[in-house]
Amino acid sequence: MANTGILHYLQASDAITHGVAWLLLAMSVASWCFLLVKSWVLGRAKRQGPRAVALFWQAQTLSDGVAAIRIADRERVFAPLAEAALHAAEADVPGALLGRVERNERVLRALRQALAASQRRLEFGQVLLASVGSTAPFVGLLGTVWGIYHALSSIAASGQAMIENVAGPVGEALIMTAFGLVVAIPAVLAYNVLGRLVRQLSEELDGFAHDLHAYVCAPAASGA
Repeated sequence: MANTGILHYLQASDAITHGVAWLLLAMSVASWCFLLVKSWVLGRAKRQGPRAVALFWQAQTLSDGVAAIRIADRERVFAPLAEAALHAAEADVPGALLGRVERNERVLRALRQALAASQRRLEFGQVLLASVGSTAPFVGLLGTVWGIYHALSSIAASGQAMIENVAGPVGEALIMTAFGLVVAIPAVLAYNVLGRLVRQLSEELDGFAHDLHAYVCAPAASGA
């Protein structure tokens, strides 16, 4: 009886099949490493965010609030918005060019830039998970198609086209498709779960930016 199994298939396959297998392994390692790191970062940001914002609003002045949120927000998600608001408020310097811009527009632009930067930080690497989840099955399918072609070519050259000689090599080639699905499924699940956390944090950022804009642009906010 001919040897069968994953190890036999990989040992008997050519460079293209080996390349596909190594590519799937690299995609799996990259997605899992990113999943662990990103889960840690988003989890810390989710825990630290409410406390950091609460400490900010408990401060007496805008400068004190920025100092407090810098300490509490170690992931630097909410702090950049408070810093942007402070810098925009401090631009009310007589004679400065930026001070001639209407305060409401100046603060709004600064908060939008800080909000976009924080959202990019939260979304960093999501493209990797989406790419792995969408392409890994096709990479595995490529390995399967090439393996079937290679197996059928070998059987045709040997002239022994019996069912037992066909079923084994073709079945082994399907392993690559299974590998592709094993790589893709965790990446897709991670993309959905982490994407939900990113959306929740983005909503909290939007609310914080709105409150900052209302505070800084209020007539009584000149004492920051």
